[in-house]
Amino acid sequence: MTHTPIALVVAVARNGVIGRDGDLPWRISSDLKRFKQVTLGKPVVMGRKTWDSLPRKPLPGRVNIVVSRTLAEAPDALVRPDLDSALQAAHGAAMAEGAPEICVIGGAQIYAAVLDRAARIYLTEVELEPEGDSRFPELDPAVWREVSAEHVARGEGDDAAFTARVLERV
Repeated sequence: MTHTPIALVVAVARNGVIGRDGDLPWRISSDLKRFKQVTLGKPVVMGRKTWDSLPRKPLPGRVNIVVSRTLAEAPDALVRPDLDSALQAAHGAAMAEGAPEICVIGGAQIYAAVLDRAARIYLTEVELEPEGDSRFPELDPAVWREVSAEHVARGEGDDAAFTARVLERV
């Protein structure tokens, strides 16, 4: 069976923080638009805490797959008890929908567990250093190469400016 490539989609502060108390420690409307553009039409895999943090469930226009040992079901989403079965469901959804990749959207434990299998990272580097309890794993520069970068100035509805990078596995 051919596997669909896995991409991580993540926003990380300068200090590595990606979350605080089950939510993002910033509001950046410009990056949320980019997130939607990157993930639309692709299966998204997330942990239960990420699912719980979504203001609008499920994310529209995407097959939502939640990894959870405790959640029995989630409205209009697939729930799988472990990462492997979630990725298997995502591969099936990607094949059925003709999606070019699977997007893993968090949180920290899911990112850490899937990093070695990822082919691409859509990395938003947020120009803040907030307090937080959730961090993105360190990236090995020998494993990842930058294929694009775009600096985005702080706009209306943004707590900070950011740089949108796309990294691919070497």
